[in-house]
Order: sequence, then structure tokens, then C-alpha cells
Amino acid sequence: MRFKLIQSLIHSLGFLFFIFYSAQALAFPAFSVQEIRLKGLERISPGTVFNYLPVQKGDVLNEQQSQKVIAALFKTGLFNDIRLAQNGGELILSFVERPAISEITYTGNKELDTKELVQALKKVGFAEGRVFDRSILEKVELELQRQYFSLGRYSAQLKTTVTPQANNRVNIQIDISEGLPATIHKITIVGNKDFPDNVLDDVFQLHPTTFMSFFNKSDQYSKQKLAADQEALRAFYLDRGYLNFSIDSTQVSITPDKKHIYITVNINEGQRYSVSGVKLIGKHIVPEAELRSRIKIQAGSVFSRKLVTASTEAISERLGDEGYLFADINAVPEPVAKGSTEVLLNFYIDPGRRVYVRRINFSGNTKTQDEVMRREMRQMEAAWASSKQIKRSQVRLQRLGFFENVDVQTRRIPDVSDQVDIDYTVTERPSGNFLASLGYSQTEGLLFNASVTQENFLGTGKRVGVEFNNSSVNTAYSLSYFDPYFSINGVSQSIGAYYRNTDAEEANLSRYALDSYGGHVRYGFPINEYDSINIGLEPEILKVETTDVTPIEIKDYIAQYGDDFKTLKATTSWAHDTRDRSLFPDRGVLQSLYLETTIPIGDNLEFYKVTAKQHWYQPLYKKFIFLLKAEVAYGESYGDASYPFFENFVAGGPRSIRGFKENTLGPRDSNNDPLGGNLKLVSNLELIMPTPFTEYSRKFRVSAFVDIGNVYGVDEKFKASELRYSTGLAATWLSPMGALSFSLAKPLKKQDNDETQIFQFTLGTLF
Repeated sequence: MRFKLIQSLIHSLGFLFFIFYSAQALAFPAFSVQEIRLKGLERISPGTVFNYLPVQKGDVLNEQQSQKVIAALFKTGLFNDIRLAQNGGELILSFVERPAISEITYTGNKELDTKELVQALKKVGFAEGRVFDRSILEKVELELQRQYFSLGRYSAQLKTTVTPQANNRVNIQIDISEGLPATIHKITIVGNKDFPDNVLDDVFQLHPTTFMSFFNKSDQYSKQKLAADQEALRAFYLDRGYLNFSIDSTQVSITPDKKHIYITVNINEGQRYSVSGVKLIGKHIVPEAELRSRIKIQAGSVFSRKLVTASTEAISERLGDEGYLFADINAVPEPVAKGSTEVLLNFYIDPGRRVYVRRINFSGNTKTQDEVMRREMRQMEAAWASSKQIKRSQVRLQRLGFFENVDVQTRRIPDVSDQVDIDYTVTERPSGNFLASLGYSQTEGLLFNASVTQENFLGTGKRVGVEFNNSSVNTAYSLSYFDPYFSINGVSQSIGAYYRNTDAEEANLSRYALDSYGGHVRYGFPINEYDSINIGLEPEILKVETTDVTPIEIKDYIAQYGDDFKTLKATTSWAHDTRDRSLFPDRGVLQSLYLETTIPIGDNLEFYKVTAKQHWYQPLYKKFIFLLKAEVAYGESYGDASYPFFENFVAGGPRSIRGFKENTLGPRDSNNDPLGGNLKLVSNLELIMPTPFTEYSRKFRVSAFVDIGNVYGVDEKFKASELRYSTGLAATWLSPMGALSFSLAKPLKKQDNDETQIFQFTLGTLF
């Protein structure tokens, strides 16, 4: 470092000496400049020189003016040498240009990305094609050294080589030896009285070297990490009532070998304060009782900055629902008396002016029509701006499934204090008309799917599709059409037809096959923002095929009722959905109740089925999410014929109770094959854990689970002792090939004839 400062000083002195020498050498008498001739220019154009030249034809040039000419041209940084000469009325300028940078090569840099490095140094004039200036190169070396110091790599070394090339050019090679990062040997906190060291150590992300340091690099020092830890320590104390907490000083020292770092943090805890009361001061807009219900901190509790901030945000959000988007809420703790450890918490409320929406703008939707997006808006133009409705509109756009991302921005109108524009920016999903995919599951084997499906047909939001699916269990063909806005009021229409051949034995069930033809017509009616009902009709024709090994129960059923069945089902369903996303939600509830019943026409089968489901997502501490899934399904005959075996519910496998082979739980037939039943109970409790790969948080999830459930036959009664339990870990990844889901489960309660399967996975389908 000292050597580089001396080197810079020598360059500066040399420049001053050159100016002084030139002034002495150009002591010629004044003359009128009639012509200006330039000599020695190679890369630099004459126009560039004349642009900076402070003398023109007809000017009188004297000794003082000649010094200004040299100084002005040297300031450009383009020349190593400039000489002036006179030939009668002609001014002759001779130049020696500075070399240009032909190539810059970096070697050895791993922590600093080369592309980012090139872009950053280009901003300070250090780039290929620029004029070579050694002083800038020295600044670059100092900046690189500083960058490595900030990463804790104090042993990093730089070696710069400048190689002259033809045509007055140079190549620059910067060899970097990054060295090993200095690791933290000890962190000492001085001044803590109320909290022991081990409690405060957990607040820090930086730690002395442990086994986990190899993975999380928590022992590698950086200024940014230390600053974040200091703020976390401050928040820790402020959230526990220590209003006067302060960090007095922080010392960071490094051992002479530059391998170990010692950190000492000196703190002053101060006294712990409690809240004596809460006051709301200012214009409330909404009833005070409603605002108080949003305050998270109450009289008698310990002061907490976290709760105060949450209360401020809750009040601001409530006022934003009434159109006061820019309300100013300030929480000020006021000591009750001098020397007291109680504070009166005052919330000063300034709602400002009610804000109205001038326009709602959409961008990024190159395919989707504006109408499709606008009909999802719950915030209206010309109405007052409601933060609740703006967010709800964003959620509805996300749930369409047409967009990878939806951003919203509230933009003030210049020179207008009570109007805003709402800008929704979307990133559309790629939507090819043809899709062919392969998948695999342990039950169905290799899955082939080919479809001509347009989720957003011509940008109208309608779905049109023709699909073919093939596996060892099912071969299916289907046609479908769905219009989410069949009417302007949001009534949806769905029409479809299908053919399906099912080999039950391949699905781990009784040995029979089923051919079915059918279709459906459904209409959906929104009740409110979160609730909807659907009604529909589903005609179906079924043909049961048997073999020599088909169990006697199925043969007896066919002997009594035949093997051809025609049904016309009436379906009704209700759904309540408050989830923030339809795929990988973080919060919200999905509840549904589904009823299907056959209409007794002619020789139709007479039965009904009821299914109730619930998914509840609840955020917990540090991005953990609790998920409770429950399903209860029941079917029964209401006519003379018995409940059909091919309408039985099944359980077991990755979609219900993991750790048990798919569809194998419940009653068994005379061949000891699973038959299914008319009562199904399944519950899944999951703890969704944050993953270290934050960039994949919307494509990858890991959870720990407990599954409970079973299936009961027509003649069986529910017995809690018959329930099966399992626990384990599961993961789902939305890979480019499709959804990959797998689980590792251990059955906790099973019976001798249960078929277990510890590891289960599917590719191409979601659980």
C-alpha cells in the first residue's frame, strides 16, 4: 500500500516537472497563429484534439497561453508527451499517445464473478478499448483488494502484468490469489447482564468454526454479516423492552498469520421497560375500538419494538382499506415519570387525504387479453384505493395459472395528492398447444400423456383440450372445454367427454377390468369472494370385464345385477378457498364438500357419494408452515341394488397414507386382494420446512409428516383401532420434466396382511 502511494506521488511530481520544463522550453516570442499542424496522432482523431485545444487560428500565442495549451491537452489523459513548436505563423503540436488496452485477463478469481467484475470496472474507465492509465490501474488494484477484505480474505494477493503490443496497445493480466478466508475464532460480548452469552450467541449468524460451518459458512467473517448481526442483537433487546440498549463499540482483530479473527462487541443493556397504557392520538377515520383491536401490544406487557411495528402496520393497513393509502402512523413511547421504567405508548395517526384510483394498468400480457385480467379486479377505477382490494386482485391474477409472477405497484400521480395509478406487471407462462410427457409411478408404471391443450385459448382465459393418457392401470381419452366467465357475473361452464379402460389388478385391487364412457356438463356459481357452488350432470356407461381369477364377491354381484350399467349422476359441490396461491400456498384454507347421486331412471344404479375435504395452511416461526389435510368420504346405495364395488374408495400410497402400498388398505376380497370400501377417513399433518435453496422456494418443498387413516367396507363399522399411522419425510420438486414427488415413511401401526412400502415416488403427477 505504501509503495503504491509513493509511486503515485512520483507520477504527480513528474507531471509537474514536465509542465515546468515545457514552460521553460517554450519561451518563444508571442506570434499570431495562422495555421495549426498536428503530428504523431495514430488512434486519436484530429477533431478530438481541436475540441480540447484552447487556441484557434488568429489567436495570439504567448508563453502563458502555451502553458494552458499543454495543461488542457494533458487533462484529457490521452497523451504521454506533448510538444509545441513554431514555424513562422504555424503552430506545430507533436504528440505521443498513451497506449490503448487491447485485452484484460483475470485468473484465479472464484469468489468474484468475472462478468460482474468486468461490468463494475468498466464504470471507472478500466475496460478493453479504453486508454491505458496506470493511475486507474492502481485504483482497480486497491478496489479489488478492498473487495476481498470485505469477504474476509485478508491473505488475497494481486499481481498485475502489463505487456506492450503492436500499434501502441497493451495487454493487462491480473492474476489473483484469493487465499483462504479468515475464520472466526471467538466472539465476545461485553456488558450483558440480563442475558447469558449462550442466549446472545444464538442471535448471531456468525459463529466460531463448527462442523456445520462447512455448509453454511457461518465462520467466515464479512462486514455485511457483522452489521446484520449487530442489528439482530439490537432487535433482540428492543423486542424485550430494553429501550435504551446500545452497542458502544465493536472491535475486529486478526492474527498475524491472517487466518483467525476475534470479534468483541461492547454493549449497554440499559433498563427494561413495560407499557403502562396505549393512546391513539389524531384522526381515527374508523371506530377507535376497531383500531385498538389491531394493536398487538397492551397495557401491562413488556415493551416490544416488533409488536409496535406490527401494530403500526396493522393500523396503516386498516386505514388503507378505507382509501387512506399514505396514512402516517408514528408510535412514540413516552416515559411516565423521570426514572420510571414504564412508558405510555402513543400512536399518532395522520390519515392524510383519501386516495382514489385514476387508472388500472396491465403490462407484460402479450397474449392474455386485458379483459381476462380486468374481470379479476376487485379494485375498481374511480373508486377509492383499498389496499385490501388491491392485494386481493393480485391474488386472483396469481390463481389464474396463466402467469409465473404478478407484481403490483401503487404509483402517485404527479402534482395530484389524492389520485394514484395501479400498475399490475405479469410474466406469462409459456403455453404451447401440444404437450407430450412421460411419467412414472410405482403403482401405474410408465405414464405417457399426450395432449393438445390451450389453457388460455387465444388469450380469452378459456381452456380447450384433447388428451390421451396411458399406463398399466388406465388408458383414457378425453375432450374438455371450460369457460370461467360463461356469464358476465362469473358463472363458469365446463363440458367434457371421455373414454377410460381401467385394469384394477394393476392398481393393486381386485382382479377385474372396467370400460367406461361418459361426459359432464357443469356450471359454477360464485357466492362471494371466497365461496362457490357447482352443479352438473354426468351420464356414464360402464362395462365390467372378469377373468377366471375374479373374486367370488364380484362374480356374485355381476350374476345378480349384470355387467352393463348406465348411470346419470347429478353432482353438487361447495368450495371455500382463501389460499394465497393454488400451487405451494403459504397460508389459507381450502374446504370443499362434494355430493354425487345417481338419478333413478330406468335400470340405473341407485347410490350416492359424499366427500368432504379440508386443507389448512398456517405460517409458523421462521418460514415454517403447518399443513393439516383431512378427507372424509362415504358412499351408500339408496335402492334395491347393493352399493357397486367399482365405486369403492381406496387408501394407501403417496396420495393418502404414505408408507403403505398404494390402494392396499381396507377390506380384502376372497383372493386376499384389496377391494376398497364405502367409508374413507384420511388425515395428514405436515410441517413444511424452509429449504436452504431460497431461489427454489416456489418449485421445491420439503416436509415432515404424520398420516392417519383407513378404508372401511359396507358391512363394517368404524373402529379407531383399525386406523393406520405412518410418519416420515416428503419432498416435491416442480422439475422441467414434471412434478417429482417422493416420500420416505415408516408405518407406526400396521397389521400382518398390510403391504408396506417405505420409499414411494411419482414423476409427472403431483400428490
